[in-house]
Amino acid sequence: MTVEELPVVGEEFMQHTHSTLARLRGEGRVCPIVMPRGTPSYLVTGYEDARALLSDPRMSKDSAGAHQLIAAKIGPENTVSDFGQSLVTHMLNADPPDHTRLRKLINKAFTARTVARLRPRIEEITAALLDEMEGRDQADLMPAFAGPVPITVICELLGIREEDRGEFTGWSTTLLSSGEADEMQSAGQSMTAYLVGLVAQKRAEPGPDLLSDLVLTTDDGDAMSEEELVATAFLLLVAGHETTVNLIANATLALLRAPEQLAKLRADPSLLPGAVEEFLRFDGPINIATLRFTKEPIEVGETTIPAGEFVQVSLLAANRDAERFPDPDQLDVTRPAGGHVAFGHGIHYCVGAPLARLEAEIALGGLLARFPDLRLAVEPEQLRYRNSTLVHGLQELPVLLR
Repeated sequence: MTVEELPVVGEEFMQHTHSTLARLRGEGRVCPIVMPRGTPSYLVTGYEDARALLSDPRMSKDSAGAHQLIAAKIGPENTVSDFGQSLVTHMLNADPPDHTRLRKLINKAFTARTVARLRPRIEEITAALLDEMEGRDQADLMPAFAGPVPITVICELLGIREEDRGEFTGWSTTLLSSGEADEMQSAGQSMTAYLVGLVAQKRAEPGPDLLSDLVLTTDDGDAMSEEELVATAFLLLVAGHETTVNLIANATLALLRAPEQLAKLRADPSLLPGAVEEFLRFDGPINIATLRFTKEPIEVGETTIPAGEFVQVSLLAANRDAERFPDPDQLDVTRPAGGHVAFGHGIHYCVGAPLARLEAEIALGGLLARFPDLRLAVEPEQLRYRNSTLVHGLQELPVLLR
């Protein structure tokens, strides 16, 4: 097939993701596709293939290499321009040894103890948001609850002022979309300018926050460069709220569409930690994993993916692979936890996974306990998803509270 004949990832994929992925899975373990901006790629949907590729050293995540490859395949005029380099030189877009160095520095500041001590504050934030919804008949859970919980937490963790949060949330939404290049350019420039100033502020007046810790952190005399600090702040800020916003919302929708599972969870709240793992498997917040390309030919089943090709690994599809998960399209809050790849796999496994799990557990537990009559305010078919191949998230989630 020529590039012009390949299936294009578009509206159907965004709005009916699981059924589209199931159809593409039926076409083979590897499916050639074209991404929204015209980049030819290979889509991988199977669980075992996904795990193998996510940890395969023959797959590169180097941002500079990816930028050059995109320019070679679809022309430099079709790539997002150099604003991106200020935001992408973080560990998620690096191969060893750069990745190893950056992750080690982040791990020193982003510890399990840091996450654990946040529980009382997350509970406080959750309760305050639920108080604001109390007495109302209806609410859109995206701006009223699912969004503010993780945004407030990550901003407090990084030491970001409350008045700045609205702006960067808009920039983040644009940068993770499949929208127009000029919109992304503008959002990227605004985000970069803000973060450059924030890093400078933390260096001049460090506080008791994670970003100040990263500015001051060294390992055997090694520290992050200014560009790396800006990009790392971007990564933690965006990944630190986008993943959890959509985990909370997708989980709520899944429960409201499966009343017998909701009843089980209400009857036995001790199921909640395991249920969070099932929400991650069933309808996780990330669809296609972040960009990867082959450094040398890789065999996947009977297909050989040549060197210098983009590989799109669908975490959503892998988590609904019937060869790994029995009845994968059924939500089961009592399903044995573990095994999903919602947070990735290998050296790029999400550093913020413990925080996302904790926030989701507290937020969902609080929401279900506070509103026993919670239900959808619209038919599920009326809900719309964001225009993104990376983030699998709702645009809005209207619910009736009583």
